[in-house]
Amino acid sequence: MMTIAEVQTSVVGGIGLITLNRPKALNALSLPMVQSLLSILQAWRDNPAVFAVAIRGSNKVGRPGTPEALFGGFCAGGDIRFFHQAALAGDTALDEFFTVEYTLNHLIHTFPKPYIAFMDGIVMGGGMGISQGASLRIVTEHTKMAMPETGIGLFPDVGGGYFLGRCPGHVGEYLALSGDTIGAEQAVAWGLADVCVPAADLPALWAALQNCASLNDVQHWIATNVIAAYADSTGAAASFDAKILTAFGLGSISTMVSALEAQGTKTARAIAATLRQRSPLMLHVVLEQIRRARKMTLAEDLRMERDLVQHCFYTKHLSRTGAATETVEGIRALAIDKDFKPQWNPARIDDVTAAMVQPFFASPWTADSHPLKNLT
Repeated sequence: MMTIAEVQTSVVGGIGLITLNRPKALNALSLPMVQSLLSILQAWRDNPAVFAVAIRGSNKVGRPGTPEALFGGFCAGGDIRFFHQAALAGDTALDEFFTVEYTLNHLIHTFPKPYIAFMDGIVMGGGMGISQGASLRIVTEHTKMAMPETGIGLFPDVGGGYFLGRCPGHVGEYLALSGDTIGAEQAVAWGLADVCVPAADLPALWAALQNCASLNDVQHWIATNVIAAYADSTGAAASFDAKILTAFGLGSISTMVSALEAQGTKTARAIAATLRQRSPLMLHVVLEQIRRARKMTLAEDLRMERDLVQHCFYTKHLSRTGAATETVEGIRALAIDKDFKPQWNPARIDDVTAAMVQPFFASPWTADSHPLKNLT
């Protein structure tokens, strides 16, 4: 079992406990972190003495090891600075990162024991990948949830096609394309969380879970101490304009943006403006991704996403690698130079053609050589 300082683990009784411990980077996942998480969960899956797992993040408030330093920040996603550096250097560690991460995501979704995610604070990108497959997904009034990848010329990966595609109506298209952030109540209403708990109660719940002496105790704790106890705390989601979601059911990005702008409301216009700032190429790719994934199993979706991410960093059909790719350019603008002015190519939504989009969905590997061939 691989352990590192950025992934703190312990087993108390039969409960495996994980704390993401990279608070200065908002617990963004590095290659060693996903390798460690995969190793730990594989070991606990096969260890009969461990009958449940819980995961949380740490934050930058308070001294390490004190209650105020725990929770408050789950995981902001993958380490995009590493992505940028590795892509420019042609480092194969980038390929390994996504293969390991997606294998980890699949393991969490199929984990045979209760896996409980304390999703306080930021839960974005890769943070969704290590929480959406949980048996119990706990959010708080501080939760800020999003899949914002189109803003960096990427797509909602880590199984995003699978779990966003299963949101009600066209919520999946809206969240995947816009990258908008939602809070706890909306997450529960749209099937991306199970219960909203006051953040102040998380330390006591974490401690009480460790008193469970059997799988039956854990199941009782989930049903009684969490789901039933906080049924009234979850609250109702804020009303969301149904016309906006209807627009995301249209057949193309251009018609979606036009429909949103024609609605004339402040919210619809803001969402349309957001879409116009995203990578036009990746908007088209993401729309295809979400709609294909609705008919896929999790394993099929993750294999598709592994194909997609390979094309994002090695866009051979457009003769782009390194800095010329949408993804590296998007990361540069957001996190490296921080000029927030990505030079998308093409620059306009209407200039994207099917010939640019469809090759993203052609696998670079045969079925027998695919890096995720063993997922079922």
